[in-house]
Amino acid sequence: MHSPESTLEIRGWLDKQPFSFFQWRVLLLCFAVVAVDGLDTACVGFIAPALSREWHLQPAMLGALFGSGLIGLMVGALLFGPLADRIGRRKTLIATVAFFGAASLVTAYAPNIALLIALRFVTGLGLGGAMPNAIAMTSEYCPERKKSFLTTVMFCGFTLGSGFGGVAAAQLLPSHGWRSILLLGGVLPLLLVPIMLVLLPESVRYLVLRKQAASEHIARILQKIAPLAVPAPTRFTLDEAVQGGSPVRQLFTAEYRAGTLLIWIVFFMSLLIVYLLTNWLPTLVHSSGMPLAIASEVAVMYQVGGTIGALVIGRLMDKANPTAVLATSYGLGALFLVATGMATGTLLAATVMGVGFCISGSQIGANAYVARYYPTSSRVTGISWALGIGRLGSVVGALVGGVLLSANISFPVLFAIVAVPAAIASVSIFACGRNADVKPALNVAA
Repeated sequence: MHSPESTLEIRGWLDKQPFSFFQWRVLLLCFAVVAVDGLDTACVGFIAPALSREWHLQPAMLGALFGSGLIGLMVGALLFGPLADRIGRRKTLIATVAFFGAASLVTAYAPNIALLIALRFVTGLGLGGAMPNAIAMTSEYCPERKKSFLTTVMFCGFTLGSGFGGVAAAQLLPSHGWRSILLLGGVLPLLLVPIMLVLLPESVRYLVLRKQAASEHIARILQKIAPLAVPAPTRFTLDEAVQGGSPVRQLFTAEYRAGTLLIWIVFFMSLLIVYLLTNWLPTLVHSSGMPLAIASEVAVMYQVGGTIGALVIGRLMDKANPTAVLATSYGLGALFLVATGMATGTLLAATVMGVGFCISGSQIGANAYVARYYPTSSRVTGISWALGIGRLGSVVGALVGGVLLSANISFPVLFAIVAVPAAIASVSIFACGRNADVKPALNVAA
């Protein structure tokens, strides 16, 4: 006689288990992905001065180079998100890392600025596709009680990778030239690909949802996290909302439509500020009369605050209502921006750090928020389209900085203007939270 079939609900089972070495492995692999993503995204900024000298480039041409990469990131996010929700996170993540690694290698041999601009767009396609998949993969292996914190820990790899790019540029540029940085940005992702092929599993939630694996295969993955306390054969289920049709269309069903539009507003406004300050903060502070060396040191405090803020906000999102945490943080960020316009000396460094803590930290927290907001069937699409719309904000932010600087606006008024998007982000995430906490669950079986 056959043994009666047991049933195990994946989400609840993961929530009861301690965070295992296997889950840490997934998180560290995704950390490595966003680190090489951060290196490749930031590398053009590090090589721009040397590139400009060698090819005698005008600022407008450098702007086109920066913009092509950002547009590639946006298009890549919009394209690869729905693909990952159809064919899987693992395949898409490995393919996009290999793609942007190979593209960066080819870019290193670009003979002129026109081809370099085109190749940066191509590289951006892969970069834009990798990040949302890394966020989703990490989120789907984390228990609910630690999901926001661990997702923000993983995402800190992006900051680390960007910082490593600066260190590498300082060492390699003088002796090996700007092409060496692009070569490094190609070699490291390609070295990561075979490691991912061996060690990175598919999301077990995705496998259950899409019924793309036998129960025995799912059981083998779960046993690497903790022993299964149910006898074989086992039927695995996922108590989560599921909808048919295109993952993009799922973002606009009656249940998610309002939240999707509000999340897009948050990402647009948040990334507008992040990229405006990342690109223009040293120049803005210098224009107020502060020496450039000190202005650069003040700008570093923004990055320090952002890293600390991401970890603290992620932890608070797991302990309290995540909507309230983000709405409060963005609101405080608006106040810190206003205070930055009126501060001087040491106080200026403190307010800039506060801006980084609240705005940059909240943006990383918002990635984790979106990963929790959407169901498995459209999670990568939800993350990637939010990031894609956010890239429009980043382009606007990069342009607005120059406009504000050219307008000769006073320092207090300038930062009061920049505070407005932060206030809009705070109100928008608060409004999103009104329908974010209750989602109907359907049982999905494998």
